Amino acid sequence: MTDGAKPAEPGSDRRGGRRRDDRRRSGIVRIAAVGDFHCGEEDAGRYREAFARANDEADVLLLAGDLTRRGTPAEFRVVAGELAEVRIPILAVLGNHDHESGEAEAGLAILRERGVHILDGEPFELDRRIGFAGVKGFIGGFGRWTLTSFGEHETKQIVAATLEEVSRLEFALRRLSTPQRVVLLHYAPICDTVIGEPEQIFPFLGNDRLVEPIDRFKAAAVFHGHAHHGTFRGRTPGGVPVFNVSHVLLKNEGVGEMYYLFDVPLENAGAPVEEPEAAAASA
Repeated sequence: MTDGAKPAEPGSDRRGGRRRDDRRRSGIVRIAAVGDFHCGEEDAGRYREAFARANDEADVLLLAGDLTRRGTPAEFRVVAGELAEVRIPILAVLGNHDHESGEAEAGLAILRERGVHILDGEPFELDRRIGFAGVKGFIGGFGRWTLTSFGEHETKQIVAATLEEVSRLEFALRRLSTPQRVVLLHYAPICDTVIGEPEQIFPFLGNDRLVEPIDRFKAAAVFHGHAHHGTFRGRTPGGVPVFNVSHVLLKNEGVGEMYYLFDVPLENAGAPVEEPEAAAASA
């Protein structure tokens, strides 16, 4: 962060120059969020310095899944190494790539050993004012094209898996005692942030059944990944801001070299954050 950077206003998604203690006194929590950086074994050291900057630029780091390429323990160890110098809380969900090798439990153990809190239905309260809930989410589609539980047993299994993710997100949000709640997913909860991808694959990028608990609990913001060529920002029907923080998209949109920075105001908690019109600056 350069000296003299313009401070972010409460509710802003612009990069600001305030230190953590100053932000807290001003009633602000700054989130750094990114997904889909897909670490391979050859990527050791590639992101370490960039992640370390989050210590000065943010209060909490959110990882929106697809941390690895194929989900092998060796790749998860690379991820843990890239996060070695991060001192602020790190919260994560896994993505589809992280399940590819069938070694997700081993990967989760490696991340937990590093000190990463896995938001897989297990909420996290940063303090008494703001908490985080998250699940991976799943496929299923949006609006009138949402997959329904009809026909073959295999189709019903897909819908059941989606509904289970929705139920676990609802339960995690319910368990938070904080007035401000932030949601972390891998799959998209709205169609708006997958626009830009081929329409044929929209059903595989997320599902809008996830929206109901997000709106009912009046989340302050939602962060997800997965749709690398989607749209950076959207809103739920209830007005909650949703950000697609896929690493490729952040760089292409110019809103973050490694992660996206977003301020959540802690006063007037319980109402969706009002965003400024100004575009975000790079992190």
